Amino acid sequence: MALDKILSIGGKPGLYKLLTQTRGGFVGESLLDGKRVTVGLRSNVSVLSEIAIYTLEEEIPLKEVFQKIKEKENGKKTSISHKADKIELEEYFFEILPNYDEDRVYASDIKKIIQWYNILLDNNITEFVEAERDAEEPTVSASEEEE
Repeated sequence: MALDKILSIGGKPGLYKLLTQTRGGFVGESLLDGKRVTVGLRSNVSVLSEIAIYTLEEEIPLKEVFQKIKEKENGKKTSISHKADKIELEEYFFEILPNYDEDRVYASDIKKIIQWYNILLDNNITEFVEAERDAEEPTVSASEEEE
């Protein structure tokens, strides 16, 4: 399942899978307990594929941050809890993204990212960027290599 079908709903814990859209909003299913919720259009909803993290140079898509965590943790859950102290969270995130903007990325953001990553892993959603990398790499034919 792609991150464009995974939602964060303001005021509700965890992440939600988009099931269907309705006239007044949409129906989502919690990745934590499987309960369904109906959410109105006025709710604060974020699609994970649209979230980016500030760095000193640019914004990095959340899917790339998840991929970096996956590589650091060898595909396992994070070695740190999202409930860890602010300093520990910042040190961990600095290992993942050394150039993140400390003034604009708060400890609460890091907590969410770690928690979301672990929720996605629990639900076997682990393909963050591989499929897109293959599509972005240009294919080179044998005749072009010889030139």
